[in-house]
Amino acid sequence: MNGNDRSIVGLVMLAHGMVHTFELSIPIFVSIWLAEFDVLRVAGMEVAVTQATLGLLVTAGYALFGLGALPGGIVVDRVGSRRLIAACLFGMSGAFLLLGTAPNLLVVALALLLWGTAASVYHPAGLTLISKGVSDRGTGFAYHGVAGNLGIGLGPLLTTILLIVFDWTTVALVLAVPAVVAGLYALRAEFDETAAVDGVERGSTSSRPTADDEVATDGGGAKAGSGVDSLSELATASKQLFVGAFAVVFVIVMANGLYYRGVLTFLPNLLSGLPGFEPIALSTLVPGLDGGRTLNPERYFYAGLLLVGVAGQYVGGKLTDRMPPEYGIAAVFAVLAVLALAFLPVAAMGIGPLLVLGALFGVTLFTAQPLYQAAVADYTPAGRRGLSYGYTYLGTFGVGALGGALAGAILTYADAGVLFATLAGLAVVASTCAFALVRRGRRDATEA
Repeated sequence: MNGNDRSIVGLVMLAHGMVHTFELSIPIFVSIWLAEFDVLRVAGMEVAVTQATLGLLVTAGYALFGLGALPGGIVVDRVGSRRLIAACLFGMSGAFLLLGTAPNLLVVALALLLWGTAASVYHPAGLTLISKGVSDRGTGFAYHGVAGNLGIGLGPLLTTILLIVFDWTTVALVLAVPAVVAGLYALRAEFDETAAVDGVERGSTSSRPTADDEVATDGGGAKAGSGVDSLSELATASKQLFVGAFAVVFVIVMANGLYYRGVLTFLPNLLSGLPGFEPIALSTLVPGLDGGRTLNPERYFYAGLLLVGVAGQYVGGKLTDRMPPEYGIAAVFAVLAVLALAFLPVAAMGIGPLLVLGALFGVTLFTAQPLYQAAVADYTPAGRRGLSYGYTYLGTFGVGALGGALAGAILTYADAGVLFATLAGLAVVASTCAFALVRRGRRDATEA
């Protein structure tokens, strides 16, 4: 990577890691809020604080994290990535500063909504910056994904360690500080946001024409001013995206989001009922400790699965430099379908084989992300890149959020076998769509 690449990648790695650190620290606070707050007072009414109440509040913040991606994508095409990433970092910091001074649960709720709104703009802004500014794009996506997974895995761990020493409000304030520093860096870092595009997108490994070739009137140039100024322009730009191959990519990212939330939302609960995952009393490990305190192995398995995803992000990013991303997508989701069907049979064999499968599962699950991110770049014009990534993360985090509800309903009215079969079906849909893109590329190459 050249100097411009390194400056951009350094910023997006920092910002991406912070987004997911904040995201995964919130569930750690939930059990504390349950004990600290008795009622939620809104407009003169009092609502008892229960797991359902807090679940709705947290879900509202996470929903905005996904739903705000589309308007974030529209804005990034107008104002550029740098300012939007800085606004995201300052906004998340402000949200946790508010959280750290919250006198009641209503203010906690407002802080969560502010965090979701601020965080939602990051992915379209960060991914647009990589796709348009980094010449070694696949490596940029890889490092970006690695940083995100470090935030996913280490964020909850950092929060838990801080809570040993400080109360939750102080921890929230401590977490807010690095985001301010990162925001200041975003404003001062020097780089060219469009260094990797110049008339025609560079860095694509595909043999077919890119979207910039096909839609020359739609902002494909490196210096293309773009974005939408009205609802009618938004409708026109969206139509231009969805009448082409991007519609197929969008189905892939929705299937990925549903699979991701579907498998991860209830995985700790599923694991807790398996042999080898029984709670371990701390007194058996450290004599003299209260025997009522336990270690829960399923939580460490879960965290480990997320952490090994770092390797998957790196592998996926490197693959985009060596092959058209649709080939990688087809293969990865075929493997995910097999892993979903194998999960319960392997679990019945004991914890050893399950650990091996879990490691493979974590790597494969996160290998998909850089591949579909690169596919979005290949199948959209540079001038609509922010809008494209906005739709991508609306599909991944917005539509994908329904995966948790889907999994919960299946586990309530059927069983885990049906759940994993359904997940396998979603993976097959994504793999089939990728094969459709492969056939399209071959047809275009033949016609050319």
